[in-house]
Amino acid sequence: MVNWCEITICNEAGGILYKNAFITDHKIKESNVASIASSGRARWKIENENNNTLKTKGYHLKHNFGHGKKYLSQLLATLNILAFLIHTILEFVDEKYRLLRKSLPTRKTFFDDFRALTRYLCFGSWDHLMYFMLKGLEKKWILDTS
Repeated sequence: MVNWCEITICNEAGGILYKNAFITDHKIKESNVASIASSGRARWKIENENNNTLKTKGYHLKHNFGHGKKYLSQLLATLNILAFLIHTILEFVDEKYRLLRKSLPTRKTFFDDFRALTRYLCFGSWDHLMYFMLKGLEKKWILDTS
């Protein structure tokens, strides 16, 4: 047995901005329905932002990674998720990476450029690669001299 609730958010004119229904195995009461709806919306946000990125923005993670006899599909999925994690961390901690991502129109463009450069050129460090890409895009970067 499951329970469900529905949420509809309207603008001031009465137009529907958002409508969805959520199924849960929790008993729905007046005291917890807002929390259940909020949790449901958070799950959709994860699906739409994170999983969609993994599927369509250069990571090539599909619902079915049907390769290999036993563990290859799990290995490929794990490597994709680790790459996504590292790129997410870089968004927070690496200013050059962040500037490059803002400068290129899509994540796919970034990956295509990155792939082409590393196929033909050898870079001594991550910073050298990032600096090379910024210079090629004619983005100013102030070198840290400390």
